[in-house]
Amino acid sequence: MDLDDVWRTIDAERAGVADLVEDLSPDEWQTPSLCDAWLVRDVAAHLTLAHMGYRAAVVGAVRARGDFDRMIRDTALRAAGLPREEYARRLRTMVGSRRTAPFITPMEPLIDVLVHGQDMSLPLGRARPMPTDAAAAAAQRVWDMGFPFRARRRLAGFRLAATDTDWSVGSGAAVEGPIASLLLLVTGRRTALDQLTGDGADTLRLAAAGSYRD
Repeated sequence: MDLDDVWRTIDAERAGVADLVEDLSPDEWQTPSLCDAWLVRDVAAHLTLAHMGYRAAVVGAVRARGDFDRMIRDTALRAAGLPREEYARRLRTMVGSRRTAPFITPMEPLIDVLVHGQDMSLPLGRARPMPTDAAAAAAQRVWDMGFPFRARRRLAGFRLAATDTDWSVGSGAAVEGPIASLLLLVTGRRTALDQLTGDGADTLRLAAAGSYRD
């Protein structure tokens, strides 16, 4: 994907998430998302913070004592008390903008909106198709970037291969399936394992089941 394609996809996904958010019932709004300890409303709030300025980012980092995950969670929770329609409005105002938060490339907002759209929709049983080319580009970025997902380290010894597009990474036991599911896997979503096949997928499922029992 070239840069224009990336931004066009971000725009379309933000508009689609705005439609989703606007259509949620009060119960759905309070449903746990795929993000640990985040409700659907918290994920929606997080997506509206993609234009966070440098000063706000520094203040958030200081409050979180330099803990990146804590900063992301805390800023989302602080923004999560608004009426549902306000999140849809904010997402729509971002459509067409090329602004990013400090120190990131346009690929990070792409990853964010693709994955968090699934974090909200999957627990609600709502279908939200993911564009294949964008999912492949996002998965490659996650694999290459290391922090914060550390996918290459977490999935060492496995070969991930998409069945619906020409994309593969790693080496070892096979993990195969739709690129959308592989993107969820490399970003740490265990629910993706239900859509994946191969010896490596079986191994990952057993490991996940063991961690749930602990």
